Amino acid sequence: MKLKQIIYYLIFMFRNWFLYLFNFYRFNKLNNHRFSLKWSDRYPCIKDATANTNFDRHYVYHTAWAIRKLKEIKPKKHIDIASSLYFPALASAFIPIEFYDYRPAKIELSGLKSKKGDLLNLPFKNESVESLSCMHTIEHVGLGRYGDKLDPDGDLKAIAELKRVIEKNGSLLFVVPIGKKAKIMYNAHRIYTVKQIKSYFTDLKLKEFCLISEDPKLGIIKNPDKKLLKKQTYACGCFWFVK
Repeated sequence: MKLKQIIYYLIFMFRNWFLYLFNFYRFNKLNNHRFSLKWSDRYPCIKDATANTNFDRHYVYHTAWAIRKLKEIKPKKHIDIASSLYFPALASAFIPIEFYDYRPAKIELSGLKSKKGDLLNLPFKNESVESLSCMHTIEHVGLGRYGDKLDPDGDLKAIAELKRVIEKNGSLLFVVPIGKKAKIMYNAHRIYTVKQIKSYFTDLKLKEFCLISEDPKLGIIKNPDKKLLKKQTYACGCFWFVK
């Protein structure tokens, strides 16, 4: 972080803490005692007074994209492998979903079953899954971030498993970070190029590709042009493959 950025950050924090203390004093004077208000119960939220509602573009948009694709695919049952839990939790309202994760989630919802599963050894027979998703997950495999074994080719082995279990004419919703250059941000994640991902799935048909750009003014972009793709360093690629 540059010195100028550090100074701006310190000024921002000082201002917000001053406002917090000032407003606590003011609110305490206005309080009608319907609730207990003590300094010892404080829970400072000093970064939320923004002009717009901030959100994680990758996770809001890619889950929204995937749920819309499921509505279009209309499978009898959907299998999700370690995607954001928000996706199966919401989509299970209209499609039965089985959610598998190396670290299973203790969640109870109608239409949703949560089970333990290893992405490198999925508990399914060859070509047995009609509808499958693995989103913002593959980029982590083999980096050890979640207690998994270190393996530079862990992502490729996981991709091979996904392709193995999809049935003929079955769908795979696949999401990863993409950019103009393939690189590893150890031990957080990998960033892929679009060309790279396409080369890993040459035996499947790419039915749809959408980009979640780094530009906050843009939403989900279907079939983005090469010029826009070359501007990305950490964007999000949404791929719908059919076997």
